[in-house]
Amino acid sequence: MNGYEAVAPGVQRLLAPNPGPMTLDGTNTWVIGDPAHIAPVIIDPGPLDQDHLERVLEIAGGQASAVWLTHRHHDHSDGAARMAELAGCQVMAADPAFASDQDCELEDGYHLDLGELALTAVETPGHTSDSTSFLITGRHQPAMLITGDMVLGRGTTVITHPDGDLADYFESLQTMINIVDDHGVAELLPGHGDRVGDPAGVLRYYRTHRQQRLDQVRAALDSGARAPMDVVRIVYADTDPGLWPAAEQSVRAQLAYLQRS
Repeated sequence: MNGYEAVAPGVQRLLAPNPGPMTLDGTNTWVIGDPAHIAPVIIDPGPLDQDHLERVLEIAGGQASAVWLTHRHHDHSDGAARMAELAGCQVMAADPAFASDQDCELEDGYHLDLGELALTAVETPGHTSDSTSFLITGRHQPAMLITGDMVLGRGTTVITHPDGDLADYFESLQTMINIVDDHGVAELLPGHGDRVGDPAGVLRYYRTHRQQRLDQVRAALDSGARAPMDVVRIVYADTDPGLWPAAEQSVRAQLAYLQRS
């Protein structure tokens, strides 16, 4: 099956057909739980693409206990309601606007037993205010962490100002580092791109990279830049200009962070 990967027992990935500059190869839809024994959880159904949703349901064994969302962005959430309808389940999300009802609002620490595996929601705001990661623990395999867009399979993420917040992002990176260390997490499973080995190293790189960007923003301000896009032209001069609007969101988040510091 094109775009399909069996990552580990009870952990499957299906790539949504929505590649692009911000989505890389497309959105990763994760199916967690062994369909032969339990109705899995479908995480981030991706765009409203009927063929993709039907393929997800097929690898889930035709059933799901719930649809979970890492965050509200359309490339992760547009297919959620239709996915839940096809699977006969509900949508759980940190953002109440996307949860099926108030009992389906994902909170930090929410835990679901899936037989040989378990899922735990971890509040990790930063990319967006509702960003949530999901810790996968198993009785017979190493832990994994689904990161949504907090960590990508390649490159670094955007702080989607004003919804995203850099102080929250730094705090969430530390939360994720602590989880990796405490649970021996073997891999990060991102919302876009390939699986990430060396979770602790990559998370620490993300933190260092963002601190270096802050230094570059300070230098741009010292050189006379004032408007966010002026800062982008200096700090992101070696970046495809087509990505500058996204970079501007991160710059605005960095400027807000510096103003509060």
